[in-house]
Amino acid sequence: MMVAVLIDELKNDDIQLRLNSIRRLSTIARALGEERTRKELIPFLSENNDDDNEVLLAMAEELGVFIPYVGGVEHAHVLLAPLETLCIVEETCVRDKAVESLCRIGSQMKENDLVDWFVPLVKRLAAGEWFTARVSACGLFHIAYPSAPEIQLCQDDMPTVRRSAASNLGKFAATVENAHLKAEIMQIFNNLTQDDQDSVLLLAVEGCAARGKLLEPQDCVAHILPVIVNFSQDKSWRVRYMVANQLYELCEAVGPQPTRMDLVPAYVRLLRDNEAEVRIAAAGKITKFSQILSPELATQHILPCVKELSSDSSQHVRSALASVIMGMAPVLGKDATIKQLLPIYLSLLKDEFPDVRLNIISKLDQVNQVVGIDLLSQSLLPAIVELAEDRHWRVRLPIIEYIPLLASQLGVGFFYDKLDTLCMQWLQDKVYSIRDAAANNLTRLAEEFGRDWAMEHIIPQVLEMANSPHYLYRMTILRSISILAPVMGSEITCSKLLPVVENASKDRVANIKFNVAKVLQSLVPIVYKSVVEKTIHPCLFELSEDSDVDVRYFANQGLQSINHATISCSA
Repeated sequence: MMVAVLIDELKNDDIQLRLNSIRRLSTIARALGEERTRKELIPFLSENNDDDNEVLLAMAEELGVFIPYVGGVEHAHVLLAPLETLCIVEETCVRDKAVESLCRIGSQMKENDLVDWFVPLVKRLAAGEWFTARVSACGLFHIAYPSAPEIQLCQDDMPTVRRSAASNLGKFAATVENAHLKAEIMQIFNNLTQDDQDSVLLLAVEGCAARGKLLEPQDCVAHILPVIVNFSQDKSWRVRYMVANQLYELCEAVGPQPTRMDLVPAYVRLLRDNEAEVRIAAAGKITKFSQILSPELATQHILPCVKELSSDSSQHVRSALASVIMGMAPVLGKDATIKQLLPIYLSLLKDEFPDVRLNIISKLDQVNQVVGIDLLSQSLLPAIVELAEDRHWRVRLPIIEYIPLLASQLGVGFFYDKLDTLCMQWLQDKVYSIRDAAANNLTRLAEEFGRDWAMEHIIPQVLEMANSPHYLYRMTILRSISILAPVMGSEITCSKLLPVVENASKDRVANIKFNVAKVLQSLVPIVYKSVVEKTIHPCLFELSEDSDVDVRYFANQGLQSINHATISCSA
């Protein structure tokens, strides 16, 4: 009966109804039982000719986890037929999901079932008339090996198939014995690296580092390194971009430092490439690349490029450099950092592009460990202030989030003298996200410098701002109190913070009052029990009779919370 209902639903003109039916396959299978699922449900799905991609995608996804419903791994092969059909459809996302599900199922199948069922499926797809079948086959060879056929899909007439073969070669190579890896797989790789399609070359280059790690270092030097060096000068900037992304990982694969030196000229070329996208990719690897060279080699070969990139015409190149350059300080040591890198840091701190300055400031701890904050503070402060007062709130927001890091690096004295005022100004920013971040910032500063410091420098200013004429700023103060209270503890919360909240319960603005109710509820676990009874409960009770429905709702929520806590303690 259920299969009949499913058939009716899957033939319905309403796509949503068909999709809902597919999503309920596991429920239907449980009701049918394992045998009827194998004999009735799966054959029906194999013959289903739905042409809606969303329905087919859902089916491909559901079948990937269907092994328990057909009786376990010994019957897993029955799921291959409907998925094989899905591997041939035109829509890429459906094929990809079907291949993913087949890989999941194949990885659980017994070896004899792989030979009897999975390998023939791969053979059929690999020899398929439609290129979609051959594309799907490329993603399945690493599961079917070692019984998979030697079909050269890497030499297929269709570039789409060769792209898929290049994309999946790494997974296949990981399953191959070393003898075959050096012979057949490297021959396939060489063929792909001579392809006339850039899109195929890109995918071939993308897997270079992964394949290099499968080889012995000397074989990697012999077979992979020359390819990479050659492609670092390829006419296609996309290929050079891919090389820039792979170069560091390949250095790890080729072994000792003298061998890695063969890649340094290629890396320098990429750092000075004509295309900004290539320079961005290469610049992002500067610190990692420097770490695998000696300080002398990094100073000799990489540092001149760093100086050039710091004044690059592309702001995105400078931003990429700024995000990693701080990591070079531990590599070069104190003297070279002060003499060579510090001028570059200071230059980037004054960059006209905000992201460049933000990236430098966010990594301040790395250089501070080497040279100390005194050498940076003179240039650091103007950059921070300028970012903190930037007219774009998305620029102001990250600098607020970096303040606790800066506080830990700068120390309490410097922070209070230079940045304390800024932190309070942010509480009255016009943008909610800034005010909220500023409130969180105060809590993190209280944790960093301790309660006594917070009691002296934060709490008085917060309490003073509680009387702001603007209701949005008063709400920010309530938010600040709610997150400061757990850090400040019971005594300070009861004596200093709670009176402000209690006073705000009489505010003329309803939004303030229902936020008061929420804050009071959050303070219950923090304050003394007697304070809950004498202050918080009466205050919430008064708010529960307010004329505004939202105020009453949140006040009653708070009262219920107190009652539950009282009952729990009594029990």
